[in-house]
Amino acid sequence: MRIETGLFKRKGQKFCELPKENTNKSRKSRRRQRKSMSSVVQNLFETCKEVFAEGGAGFVPSPGHIERLRLVLDGMKLADVGLTQDMPYVRRIETEGAPPITYLRIHECDKFSIGIFCLPPSGIIPLHNHPGMTVFSKLLLGSMHIKSYDWVADVPHNTNTNLNPSHFHPPGIQLAKVKIDSVFSAPCNTSILYPAAGGNMHCFRALTSCVVIDVLGPPYSDPEGRHCTYYRDFPYASFSGGGGLVTEEEREGYAWLEEREEPQSLDVVVAMYRGPKIAER
Repeated sequence: MRIETGLFKRKGQKFCELPKENTNKSRKSRRRQRKSMSSVVQNLFETCKEVFAEGGAGFVPSPGHIERLRLVLDGMKLADVGLTQDMPYVRRIETEGAPPITYLRIHECDKFSIGIFCLPPSGIIPLHNHPGMTVFSKLLLGSMHIKSYDWVADVPHNTNTNLNPSHFHPPGIQLAKVKIDSVFSAPCNTSILYPAAGGNMHCFRALTSCVVIDVLGPPYSDPEGRHCTYYRDFPYASFSGGGGLVTEEEREGYAWLEEREEPQSLDVVVAMYRGPKIAER
């Protein structure tokens, strides 16, 4: 999903701080810890620079580069980005509707972006796409339900009067195949989606407090035509026009998607990233 500071209200920005201790031993320990954390985040940044060096819309890194970046993310922990599980970003909030989500921007350039989503329990990132992007998502904390889809190519529309009427479906509705419909709990492997495969359209629903680090290559860009589009999904059986497209046994693995405006319930707070800094050499 697109995250730009001007799109969302800044409010309630609170940051997690390490407890203060006065001993020389604790200061040395913190210095070692900061150096270790910095090396992990710096390594992620340097790896992204190389993996997406030739990047652009529709660019997919080589399998070797995909694996290299995946291994870096697979090894990352919550502490590596300077966060803890009791930080205010992910505490349960008593509110009507979906609770606010916090986004921490680590880095963004025209080749790639690195950021962190912090979701309190019941937090939802609605179904949205990633046009022309390769996306890596690593769950650092919590349990989350993820559902993702890919478009089904060459689905007939009701503009062709030569088609069997059982193949008709309403304009603006497209058929998609379910790629993932599962609960993930940290620690788990990094998920990867591609411009036309791997579940390019996905939604997140936090079952507990959750933290996800996201790498997008390239990032969203309205001037370059990479807009974030949101969708509603409908069960396959919702439209009789889908009757002859898949078998009865396959229907649970398909759904109809319809474009929608950005959901009014989506409340994202853009806050300052306070973790280890990146040296942009």
